[in-house]
Amino acid sequence: MTRLAALSALITLGLGLGMTAAQAETRLIMLGTGTPVPDAARAGSGLAVIHDGEAYLFDAGGGMVQRAIEAWQTMGVEELYPTNLGHVFLTHLHSDHTLDYGELAATYWWRREDRLKAYGPTGLQAMTKSHYAMQETDIALRTGGNQPVKDPSLYQVDVTEIADPGVVYDENGVTIEAFSVSHGDIHPAFGYKVTTPDKTIVISGDTAYSDTVLEMARGADILVHEVISEEGWSALPPEWQAYHHSSHTLTSELARLANEARPDLLVLTHILHYGAPVETALSEVQALYDGEVVLAEDLDEF
Repeated sequence: MTRLAALSALITLGLGLGMTAAQAETRLIMLGTGTPVPDAARAGSGLAVIHDGEAYLFDAGGGMVQRAIEAWQTMGVEELYPTNLGHVFLTHLHSDHTLDYGELAATYWWRREDRLKAYGPTGLQAMTKSHYAMQETDIALRTGGNQPVKDPSLYQVDVTEIADPGVVYDENGVTIEAFSVSHGDIHPAFGYKVTTPDKTIVISGDTAYSDTVLEMARGADILVHEVISEEGWSALPPEWQAYHHSSHTLTSELARLANEARPDLLVLTHILHYGAPVETALSEVQALYDGEVVLAEDLDEF
C-alpha cells in the first residue's frame, strides 16, 4: 500500500469512528526555511502545525507573517489569516527566529477575538514589553482615536515563559512538549514535540547534534530538523567552523540521528550551506540515510 493510500485509509477509518475531516488530518506548512543569511526565496524560521481548525506557530522569523498571509490567499488555509493566529511557540530568541514576533502581535490586533498567546524561553516577556514600547504611538492612536476597536487591550500578548522542559500546552487534542537542545551559548533553547490524534511532529529548533532530539524523534511521523552542508561548512575559516559546529548539526550527524530515530519523514530546514549549493544539504544526508527526506521550501506542506 502506498503512503497516500495508507493515509487515506486511516482518515476513512477515523471518519468512521466519528472524527471530523479537520480532526482526522494534521497539516504541517513551512512558513520560513531560511537562516540569518539573507535569501529572497526563504523567509526566516517559522512553521505552522494545523489541527482541528487551529494553527500552532513555531518561531517567527522575518517574513513569516507574509508567508502565512500568502498561504491563506493562495492555498486557502483559513487558519493562517492574521486574526486567526492564536498561538506561537519560540525555540530561542535569536533574531532570525523572532523578527516577525512584533509583526505577528501587531497585524490586525484590533480585529482579534482573543489575545495572541506566546510561549518561549526566559526573556520573552521583556521582548514583548519592548514591542509595546516600540509601538507606543501606534497603540495610542488606535486606542485613543476614533478607530473602531473591539477591545483596546487586545494588542497585549499573553506570555508564558518556559523555564524547564516539559508539556507546555495540552488542549483541544494537541499536546506540545518543550525539550532542551544545545545551541551554543543560547540558554535555554528548546525544540518541540507536537502530538495530535493522527501525527507526531518533532521540531528540532536550532541545535548541535542532540541525543534528546534523537529520543524525541524515535518513530515520529515527521522530524523537522535544521542542517549544515558539510561542503559549505568545510570551506569556512576555522573560527566560523567552530562556532557553527557548536550550534548546528552537520549533515553526517543528522543522517546518523535519522538512521537511529527512523522518522517517517525527515524535513530539512534552516539550511546553512554558505558557498555550496543549497542542494548539497539534501544530497549529503541522502548519501548516508536511506529514509524519506526532503529539502523544505517556503510554503511546502506535509
